[in-house]
Amino acid sequence: MKKTALVTGACINTGVAIVEKFAAEGYDVVFTGRDAAKVEAALQSYQAKFPDVKISGYAIESLLDERTVDEQAVIDLFDDLDKKGIFIETLVCNAADQGLGMKIFENPLTDFMRVLNTNIVWNYCLSEHAAKRMKANGGGNIVFVNSNTAYRVIPDRIAYSTSKSGQLGMMRALAFDLGKFNIRVNAVLPGMIRTDRWEKNPDFYKDVPSRYTPIGDVADGEDVADAVFYFAAHARNTTGAELVVDGGNTIQLYPIIPEK
Repeated sequence: MKKTALVTGACINTGVAIVEKFAAEGYDVVFTGRDAAKVEAALQSYQAKFPDVKISGYAIESLLDERTVDEQAVIDLFDDLDKKGIFIETLVCNAADQGLGMKIFENPLTDFMRVLNTNIVWNYCLSEHAAKRMKANGGGNIVFVNSNTAYRVIPDRIAYSTSKSGQLGMMRALAFDLGKFNIRVNAVLPGMIRTDRWEKNPDFYKDVPSRYTPIGDVADGEDVADAVFYFAAHARNTTGAELVVDGGNTIQLYPIIPEK
């Protein structure tokens, strides 16, 4: 049976690179996005690029409101996949609430809750429903696209850093509990990535400290996709592990910024 990967948050940026990596390696792919029009546009693009690969797109929201994960949407997604005979052998939890500009004393508590519910609780819900099918089918694997901000924080991202730290704890616990069912669970920790935000804000990103990495470069989406695919396809005896893709940013005490 041909392997199928489910990639969340795959209409733009890193999610696109992950979908294209799996498709190029011969996997069928299911992907999700929040906006139906963007999902349809991405689907057409993927199908044109990979005409011999079965690719499906679903528009799905993570939350009903800041306090409530939309579990029914996840149930409906997997029920529909079951009806179509599609088994998700690899789940890639890429979608995230970035929690940008979250300032203590200014943002309401519900902003904090929204980020944690999306990045931890919703991903747990996806993992639970995917793992139930993996258990019945003899195994599978789950890969979280996490962040080096789980360890090294940046300004005004309290909820995001908290959620990514919590997600790593969840990853390890899932790896422990699901290992006996031949289900592996791992995490990729990117640093700065060239995304549409980079392209839209060149003046900001040309001088941001995190671009000054020990190897002198930051990641492209393809770098993250390669790490995700490693866990999915090659790391047979690896679970509960983290792979950092940040040009060495995490190992340095502070960036060395060249004098101009």
